[in-house]
Amino acid sequence: MHVVIVGCGRVGSGLARILEDQGHSVAVVDKDPKAFRRLHDGFRGRRVVGVGFDRDRLEAAGVREAAALAAVTNGDNSNILTARVARETFGVDKVVARIYDPRRAVIYERLGIPTIATVQWTIDRVLRKLMPDASGDDWVDPSARVVMIERPVAPGWAGHPLTDIEIPGVARAVAVSRMGTAQVATDDLVTQDGDVVYLAVSVGRLDEVDRHLAEGVR
Repeated sequence: MHVVIVGCGRVGSGLARILEDQGHSVAVVDKDPKAFRRLHDGFRGRRVVGVGFDRDRLEAAGVREAAALAAVTNGDNSNILTARVARETFGVDKVVARIYDPRRAVIYERLGIPTIATVQWTIDRVLRKLMPDASGDDWVDPSARVVMIERPVAPGWAGHPLTDIEIPGVARAVAVSRMGTAQVATDDLVTQDGDVVYLAVSVGRLDEVDRHLAEGVR
């Protein structure tokens, strides 16, 4: 699919690399031509100079054929305005705006504009909102200290108490989905092959948790 990214900072350029690696077409809009230097070598997409809420610049970026748009500049107002123009003027279905102020983010979410209010997990969260099938995080708390993740239970954990999957102080099982039906985690719950577990994880410890889940019972 075609994705328009407004803002070519660390988040925008990183998002562009991931999307192209996944086979999507990308257009990047930034008011500073020098910002495009952050794009990866071999970037194949369009580079459009201008502000993201300018309709002509969005048209030049291919917004009419875009399936998604991410507004990730360093300005809250610009991002929200860009997101609204993309959705209300051009009918882009998947739109997300980066917001630095969590309090404002909550307000915009209630207005139906998906927002990202933290920096560390912005790329993963944007990908999740643009492409629901992509792996990533389901929820990040406003302070960016705890993330909720969804992971399939590895065969090596089947038949063991769900509490064995947890890592004290790092990862806590919250719920399990079994055969399409979810249930809140309990101490006596035993995992089965095919389960999907939802875990609350300390930010910055995801790699450790993923290794633990993949290794199975030692």
